[in-house]
Amino acid sequence: MKIALITPAGARSRSGNRHTAMRWAAMLRSLGHRVRVSIRWDGRAADAMIALHARRSHDAIVRFRERFPDSPLVVVLTGTDLYRDIRTDRDARASLVLADRLVVLQNMGRLEVPARFRRKTRVIYQSAEVHASGKPPSSRFRVAVVGHLREEKDPFRAALSLAHLADLPQLEVVHLGEALSRDMSREAQRLMRVDRRYRWLGNVPHRAALRWLSRSHALVVSSRMEGGANVVCEAAATGVPVIASRVSGNMGMLGRGYPGYYALADERGLARQIRRVASDSRYHARLKRLIAARRSLFLPETERRSLQRLLAEFES
Repeated sequence: MKIALITPAGARSRSGNRHTAMRWAAMLRSLGHRVRVSIRWDGRAADAMIALHARRSHDAIVRFRERFPDSPLVVVLTGTDLYRDIRTDRDARASLVLADRLVVLQNMGRLEVPARFRRKTRVIYQSAEVHASGKPPSSRFRVAVVGHLREEKDPFRAALSLAHLADLPQLEVVHLGEALSRDMSREAQRLMRVDRRYRWLGNVPHRAALRWLSRSHALVVSSRMEGGANVVCEAAATGVPVIASRVSGNMGMLGRGYPGYYALADERGLARQIRRVASDSRYHARLKRLIAARRSLFLPETERRSLQRLLAEFES
């Protein structure tokens, strides 16, 4: 099958959408399909289209449906699609109608899709194959934050939580990710001046980010909206416990009963979780066991089989 795979994230982007697109392209090719990855559909004939982002890929979705009304069209819903755009944006809503199948990246995502579209919605967990290894430092407790600095990620919550952890000088928060605005960059620099335990390292290559993650004692995922954070898959692969905001996208990845949540945007609650995981070895070990138990959901072969089953639905 010849597949047009559309992602709004360009070739130089280090966004999650770009990583997903390139990983899926490789998996689909391994299944024998021919795949073209592009930001905008160039109009070339294709047997099927997979479009990431209902709103931002809407133009490609409309044009493909008009030209090939009987060909499979799959729309993958990102975090901003699920938790904002399909509620407020006309183009995003129209993409839901045009799609033959909708894909969400964690099982709580299905509940965000309007009820009339749930029968055509499939869950495909993302995967991570991590070769980075290393041990966290013994002289301090390192908390990693991995993600670009943008409003949807609530990026500074871990740094702000340090004000409530002044009695733990051995803590450090290492933040990896590009500032997507000057204001975000200035705020990160200000917070580093306020508390030297916070270190923003900026936009680093993916391999370097994985090395930092593997050498951390815990990962904080503080997102306001999250389609299904790939960094959670990477944490599971490296055995790093996760502390996460209690939002649907994180719960869909970690499970509703996972104990490592805190209330969204509550730095005091986050501080309590960090304090507990840093000072209670039994709690730290419990989170490690629970994240390891989710690992089978995030294996490359699991994701590959899910893609294979999705496309098999269109075979006559």
